[in-house]
Amino acid sequence: MEENKQVTMPRIGDPAPEFKAVTTQGEINFPADYKGSWVILFSHPADFTPVCTSEFMTFASMEEQFAKANTKLVGLSVDGLYSHIAWLRTIKEKIEYKGMKDVEVKFPLIEDITMEVAKKYGMIQPGESSTKAVRAVFVIDPKGIIRTIIYYPLSLGRNFDELYRVVIALQTADDFGIATPADWRPGDDVIVPPAGSCGTAKDRMEGKEKDVKCYDWFFCTKPIAKEKVLSTILKK
Repeated sequence: MEENKQVTMPRIGDPAPEFKAVTTQGEINFPADYKGSWVILFSHPADFTPVCTSEFMTFASMEEQFAKANTKLVGLSVDGLYSHIAWLRTIKEKIEYKGMKDVEVKFPLIEDITMEVAKKYGMIQPGESSTKAVRAVFVIDPKGIIRTIIYYPLSLGRNFDELYRVVIALQTADDFGIATPADWRPGDDVIVPPAGSCGTAKDRMEGKEKDVKCYDWFFCTKPIAKEKVLSTILKK
């Protein structure tokens, strides 16, 4: 009897699994080629499918916006390189969606016909499909560490405002040493981590720490201006 091999899926906090691949923009060595940048590595089920087409048009239209936040895009499906090229050409020449047209996808799209990379990243979910990658999203930081993982089923297109929000929120948390609350957007109050000493906690509760408002010892907030957040992140 053939032994079943258990594939360990990467987790938040793990180094991004390494691989070399052929893409529509040439060969890449991942994540080494992206050191110093944030990366969104994402998979889609198949070329020449409507939901995936809408997603690629949206990603391509937002590529400059992500680039300003030091974030690069890398796509993947289990299709071959020539399929990728033909599909992206069709998108540019024929498809119009939500006012987007003549859209050129300039970020790399990985050829993964062996499913080697998809399996390494847990993008193949047999309960959904054993021959197509689900809509997986990995946000990887400049040190090559996985910081966020999001999975969507085949039928559900991604929310790109949320993907951009995730990148900005992660960078804000790193830069300012804070956490972000539910539905946080730049300009909203942030969460101040619990104080590490009794004296500091007491000062916070008594309102002695500048701009910090505490509702109880474990729940303190402070404002960070939208302009300060964006100027810190977008100048990188």
